[in-house]
Amino acid sequence: MKVLVINGVNLNMLGIREPLLYGDKSYAALVKGIKAEAKALGLKVRCLQSNEEGKIVTYIQRALGKYDAIVINPGAYTHTSVAILDALKAVAIPTYEVHLTDVDAREDFRKVSYVSLVAKRRITGLGFEGYYKALRMIAGKEDSPAEEV
Repeated sequence: MKVLVINGVNLNMLGIREPLLYGDKSYAALVKGIKAEAKALGLKVRCLQSNEEGKIVTYIQRALGKYDAIVINPGAYTHTSVAILDALKAVAIPTYEVHLTDVDAREDFRKVSYVSLVAKRRITGLGFEGYYKALRMIAGKEDSPAEEV
């Protein structure tokens, strides 16, 4: 099974950006952890990151016919991007939405998620573990009480 992990705007700044909120581990550490978890589960994974909305849309479109699932953390685009939502709807690949923080407990504008309109599951507030949980769900190793959307 092949999984595409897409990280959006500012995720490349992990470990630097607001460490009290996002932690002190780097984006490279996140990718390393995702790859290790995927390998342990027998999944093939590719991790991509972009600060540009259009590139994220292109990543999603290019996934069609190549990937069995998408794990996505669009960052702030979660709350603003109809384009990312439309791309996910177009490819109809099972999608798992992940956020490092509990976005629902933060500012009001973060409570809106366009991605959740198409996501099979939404996992928030678990840090890096949220990505690992999504991979376990995709592999059929975990059926979690994560929020159904």
